[in-house]
Amino acid sequence: MEDINKTVVESILFAAGRQVEVKEFALAIEKSPEEVIEIVEELKSDYNKRNAGIDIIRVNDSYQMCTRKKCYEFVAQVLDRKNKPNLTNASLEIISIIAYNPNITRAQIETIRGVNSDGTLYKLLEYELIKESGKLDAPGKPTTYAVADKFYKMFGLSSLEELPELPKYKLDQNQQIVIDEEAEENV
Repeated sequence: MEDINKTVVESILFAAGRQVEVKEFALAIEKSPEEVIEIVEELKSDYNKRNAGIDIIRVNDSYQMCTRKKCYEFVAQVLDRKNKPNLTNASLEIISIIAYNPNITRAQIETIRGVNSDGTLYKLLEYELIKESGKLDAPGKPTTYAVADKFYKMFGLSSLEELPELPKYKLDQNQQIVIDEEAEENV
């Protein structure tokens, strides 16, 4: 009976062509979320054992079937008619700021960077790497931003907890940022 559940989960992942939430699987196969995760992880392990061309990735509380990284360049030659996002240094700076500071406003991003970020923010929204996450309860109700699911896929992350820890820093007498080696050693 367990094999039928694995077969059904695999079929759902294949047919959906999108992220499928654990609770969606649980409803479909009438299993607990924990059992669903166990089934998906077993299926993922099966793919790894036979070195399959497909993989299953986890994004927050969802799973999606995708091409294994080593096969991407070959698949892209056949299917990828759209250009991949061209991430400039400014784009990478902004997406990093947003990833480490979810629900941040444009003004806060510009304060950190020291330059206008409108154009780059719009590009990241267009690439669907970030999303509007709400409105700040402040005068003017500025929009807040967070990373989108496409960010997790592009950078191979399941959640923001997987981001590397930022180094500790302090300001020197000239108000320049200096990595605080003492703080690093005590961590």
